[in-house]
This record gives sequence, structure tokens and C-alpha cells, in this order.
Amino acid sequence: MRNQATRQIVFINTAHFLNHYILLILATAVLGMVSQAPEAFGREYGAILALGTAMFVLYGLGALPMGWLQDRFGRRTMMAIFYFGTGAGLLVAGMAQSPLVLTLALAFMGACAAIYHPIGTAMLVEAAGDKVGRAMGVNGAFGNIGVACAPVCTALLAAKLGWHVAFLLPGAVCIGIGLLWLREPAFDMTKAAGPQKPFPPIPPAVVRRAVVVLMSIAAVSGLVFNAFSLLLPKLMEERLATSPDLLPVVGMLAFLATLCGGLTQFTVGRMIDRHTLKGVFMPLALVQMPCMVALAFVQGWLVLPLAGIMAASIFGQVTVNETMTARYIAPALRAKLYSIRFTVGFMGAAAASPLVGFLHESTGTLSMALLVLAGFGVVTALCALAFPNRPEELRPELWANIQAAE
Repeated sequence: MRNQATRQIVFINTAHFLNHYILLILATAVLGMVSQAPEAFGREYGAILALGTAMFVLYGLGALPMGWLQDRFGRRTMMAIFYFGTGAGLLVAGMAQSPLVLTLALAFMGACAAIYHPIGTAMLVEAAGDKVGRAMGVNGAFGNIGVACAPVCTALLAAKLGWHVAFLLPGAVCIGIGLLWLREPAFDMTKAAGPQKPFPPIPPAVVRRAVVVLMSIAAVSGLVFNAFSLLLPKLMEERLATSPDLLPVVGMLAFLATLCGGLTQFTVGRMIDRHTLKGVFMPLALVQMPCMVALAFVQGWLVLPLAGIMAASIFGQVTVNETMTARYIAPALRAKLYSIRFTVGFMGAAAASPLVGFLHESTGTLSMALLVLAGFGVVTALCALAFPNRPEELRPELWANIQAAE
């Protein structure tokens, strides 16, 4: 059983890597498309980047019904649709010869990619048992290494083999892993963690406060996460590598900055198992606004460490947010709440592509976009301040004493 559970977790973590990788292909491929296919897509960075808007909208809206769909069709079937649907969308995108076809292909891919977070995260929480923070940290690192790899791999493929291959190759990988997934027998993830403790009786007022803050954070962090991920390759191009011949260098710089976020999640995941969520969340939230303001104005190599700090803050926060649901929401409701939370977050994320594209087209630089994100960083800090700071998170049996006192 342990080996089977391990294989399932490997598939879940791999899906998280792919999920974030494929959603960010366009952000770097656009830098090659403006020079390799101007007759088909034009030469405007903002206009081509905006073609991904429908992808992120469906990525957000599509998460909403997933908790209910898994009850009807099962998690194994839903994850198979994730692998084959995203792969098919990428293959069509790689063969697109017009903005309309590319938009539709990416939109279909986004709708299928929406399956992962509500379903995969719920499966992982069930298998994690008492070590939710550690499991989320490892899983989050896989996702954010996907974010980090997207610019460097896409840049290399687009520069050496053409922008088409940057979509086609990941599409083939998704379908190949989907075939391996179908060979895996059905497995109940709750058995992987052994005997489960009953969920503690948390006071309803505390749960309501946690859920309100969680949904507020979801909307803001979804926008900040996606906007920063999308603008990072262009930021490196503007500040450090302006020549079109340096596209692989742009990808590598974006990879180095984003890798800081992926590595941070290992540390954050382990800290969550020893500290309250607010105690971990506050330092991560407080650095976002000043770091974004600095990135709006600095030039040269100082951009790289600042971008790394920003990535560490944003991506480390994701692990905290996902663990909030595990600690405050009963298992029977988690998949549905994950569906709602990810929908709220990804609707914020959907606004990132047109926002970055419009502000860049209007001003000619990314400075204004970064200043707008700094404003959202203030909101993130306020949400962190409002979140409950309860020692019962680390000793769930203490919740019963509070219920008895009431």
C-alpha cells in the first residue's frame, strides 16, 4: 500500500509541476513569437500576452464545479481528463496559425488545468495526515519549480527550435504521463496516512473569520502570483538582456529568480508544522509592498535578488494559504471549499494578463504594473493581520476545551 500511495503522490506532485509550467508558456513564448511569427500574431507584446486571458478565466471558473464533479466521476477520471485535456490543448496551440486558434486552444487547456488544484490538493491533504505543512511544502515546491522552469525551457525551445515546439513538447509530455496514470489502479488516499484523528470541534466564529480572510487573500494573491509570474521574463529582458538574441539568457534569469520561491516552500512547509499560520504568514506578507516598489525603479543586476525575494514571498505564501483550509475546514467539505477558493483566486489571476499587457502597452515599461502590484501587497499584509493566531492549530485537542467553555 505504501508504494502505491507513494506513486500516487508522485503523480500529484508531477501534475502540480505541469500545471504551473504549461500556464506560463505563453509569457515567454511571446518574446519569440513577435520576431518569428509577426505576420500571424503581430509585434506587440501586450496584445499577444492578452491572448491568454480566456485561458486564465476558464482556469478560474472551471475550478468551481470540480468538488462536485469528483463526487460524480471520481478523482481518477478527473485527473485523467487533466492530463489528456491539457496535452491536447497544448498540441493545438503549437500548431496555431492565428490569434483566434491560439486563444481557443489555450482556453481549452485552461479549462482542463482547472481540475488539478481542487482535486489534487484534497488528495494530498488526505494522504498527509498530521504533516500537512511538510506535504504542502513539497507539493508547492514542485508547482513553483514548474513556474521557474517555464521561462528557461520555453526560451531555449523557442530560440533553438521555434515557438511552436515550446507548446508541442510539453503537450506530448502531458499525454504521455496521462497514459501512465491510466495504468495506476484506483487507490483511496485516506489509507495512505493510516488511522485518522477526528477533526477537532473548532468554534464557528473562528472558522467564519478564517474563511473570510482566506477568500480575501485568495483574490489578491491570485492576481499578484500570476501577474508577477507573467511579467518576470519581460522584466529580465527590459532590465538585464535587451537583445533579441539573448532570449535564453532571459529565461535563465527568470528561472533563477523563481527558483528562490520554489526552494522557500520546503522551509515554509516545515515551519507551518511548528508555528501558527499567522506567525509564518506575517513576515512573508510584509516584504511584498516594499519589494515591488523597489523593482519598479531599480535597474541592472539588483533586479535579480529583489525578484528572488519577491518570488520567495509570493510562493511561500501559497503553502500557507493551502494549509489554512486543511486546518480550519472539515475533510468532508475540503474539496468543495478548495474549489471555491481556487475559483476566487484564479479569477483574480485572470485579470493579471490583461492588466500587465495594458499597463505595459500604455507606459512602455513594467514600472506602473509593479506599482499597482505593490498596492495589492498592502492588502495582503492587512489580510495577514486579520487572520486568527491560535495555538490550537498545533494542538487540535485544545479546541474541545474552548467548545466546552462556551
